[in-house]
Amino acid sequence: MARIVVLTPNPAVDVTYEVGEQRLGETVRVSAVTRRPGGKGLNVVSVLGRLGVPAVALQPLGGGTGHWIEESLIAAGTDAVVVPAGGDTRTTVAVVDGRIHPTLYSEPGNALPDATWRELADASGRLCEPGGFLVVSGSFPPGTRPEHVSAVVTAARAAGARVLADTSGAALLAAADAGADILKPNEAEAMEATDTGALDDAAAALLARGAGSAVISRGGDGIAAFAPGVEALHQPAVPGVTGNPTGAGDAATAGLVAALHSGRDLREALRWAAVVGAAAVLAPVAGRIDPDDLAPLADRLPAGDRPTLPSPILLR
Repeated sequence: MARIVVLTPNPAVDVTYEVGEQRLGETVRVSAVTRRPGGKGLNVVSVLGRLGVPAVALQPLGGGTGHWIEESLIAAGTDAVVVPAGGDTRTTVAVVDGRIHPTLYSEPGNALPDATWRELADASGRLCEPGGFLVVSGSFPPGTRPEHVSAVVTAARAAGARVLADTSGAALLAAADAGADILKPNEAEAMEATDTGALDDAAAALLARGAGSAVISRGGDGIAAFAPGVEALHQPAVPGVTGNPTGAGDAATAGLVAALHSGRDLREALRWAAVVGAAAVLAPVAGRIDPDDLAPLADRLPAGDRPTLPSPILLR
């Protein structure tokens, strides 16, 4: 199959602190610490790997933290392409106690020089193939301009790849303006970026700017997909799933892309997205799923909304 390339514009060292209880203004003892290469795009790459779908991880990295991420990706066997960036790559910290929603402390990252953006666009065009995908996932560093986003999208599409952009704000609008094939914000991000107050209005505004389709995640209300001239699709969420929701949207993106890349239609891809996203909630840290969880989770959905999943043995 044609290659999937995943660009993480603003990668990070993701640190997860497990505590007995989150308490503000007090000293809280950490029972366990996990460090891993992070950023939404790298979460997507990790989940794709668990789905048996290899992907190339493309990211700008700099400083000691960037070197640690690169070495960790190599050690994990990830096909990683690194574009040098000035300054240290950022760190994010998630505090998890298993009781309430995790608390996330996210550094903004460093602005990338124009030369780095040119290298990222060149790498996107060089790595992408006809029939493949470029997934642009996550936040963008400070100082990113619309033309930076447009150059990456344009390069991938010129190479014959489809582009999925899972981002927010001005970057989401820039990806739409550049003709990204699929936009995948959540509902709040879609409405905020388009300055609208309803899901349908937000989707219509994104499509009017030039996006091929909009797949909008809605948390417990499931996932909706919109495309010009066709009726919207609505996929319910898997009921009764509790755990750590950090990275569930990234896993849903991985499920969506894996299904589309294997030739499934958008209806089936939404089903995959719902189930894979739910599996991520059961995992202790972002970017991980257990393939054995997929079939039981799919069985919780109404019969007409369940995906046809490969055997877990094939996903290892």
